[in-house]
Parts: sequence; structure tokens; C-alpha cells
Amino acid sequence: MSAHDTAEPTRRDFLYIATGMAGVVGAGGLAWPFIDQMRPDASTLAAASIEVDVSSVQEGGSLTVKWRGKPVFIRNRTAKEIEEAKSTNMADLKDPLARNANLAADTPATDLARSAGEGKENWMVMIGVCTHLGCVPLGEAGIFGGWFCPCHGSHYDTAGRIRSGPAPENMAVPQFSFVSDTVVKIG
Repeated sequence: MSAHDTAEPTRRDFLYIATGMAGVVGAGGLAWPFIDQMRPDASTLAAASIEVDVSSVQEGGSLTVKWRGKPVFIRNRTAKEIEEAKSTNMADLKDPLARNANLAADTPATDLARSAGEGKENWMVMIGVCTHLGCVPLGEAGIFGGWFCPCHGSHYDTAGRIRSGPAPENMAVPQFSFVSDTVVKIG
């Protein structure tokens, strides 16, 4: 017999292949419910984005909402807070990046890049988690009048930029947009 000769398939070969295929289909049928149950349920998908009415937040006031299991700080900054944040020397910042999901990853941490943008510089929307060990900072506190994490002593300014302490990065700004003058959509 040479390498070019092929043996005729037998009935036994067919039964092996058919049995193997039936096993694969059966295993897939058994595995599907387990795979399907790993998909997020409707309540999780609904929490992927939230809309928050900020009409009651007066100048100098804050609001904390829960999004994806994390606190989100929404602050309506005063003109003084904005001016202080704008006048900060960029060389004094521990983290030079904006960490704003709405902008390019390499955007500098200017006050405008950290805020809601042109015309809405007074609004700050940040994930309220200290970037050191995940604690929740206190608002309107600390050396720079922004946020202070009492657990390990991290101080953030009014734009949520880390200025002092062990935290390595600015507080993250999530994907968000104003869908109207008084409603912000997060996520």
C-alpha cells in the first residue's frame, strides 16, 4: 500500500464520527445554561448609565450618586474655586494627566480638562474614590479645599487633582455629558 492509497471508510468510522459529533452537541447543550447565566442581568445593564438631575445643586454645593457600585461626586464649584484651580502651576501637580474618560489619555490636567468643559467649567463630575487605596475622600476639605482622604492623608484640589499625600493619580472623571442644562448622564 502506498501513501496515495486511501482506505474506504467503514461503518465503524462513521459511527465514531457520529458519536463524537453527538457528544460535542450534547456538551454544548449542557454548557450553554452555565455560560448564559454569566451575562449581566437587566438591572446591571440599566446601571451602565444613569441620569442625574443637578438643578437643586446650588453654587458651592455637591451631590454624591452611586454609579456602577462607586460614589460619583458632582460639584457645582464657586468662581473662587475655579480661579484657584486655573491658577495652579502645572509643574506643582503630582499627576500631569487629566484622567478624563471624555478626552484623550494624554490630555494635560488643566482645570478645563478636568471640568465639564467650555461653558460648564463650574461642574465637576468625578469617581469619588481615592487613587491610593480606594477610600472615599471627604469633600470641601484638606489643604487645597477640594477633597481629603483621612485614611492616608491624600489632598486633592477643587479640580480633583492629587496635590499632596500618597495617592499616585488624580481622581478619575467618568464618561459623562449634559443631556440638558440640569441633567447629566453618567456612563
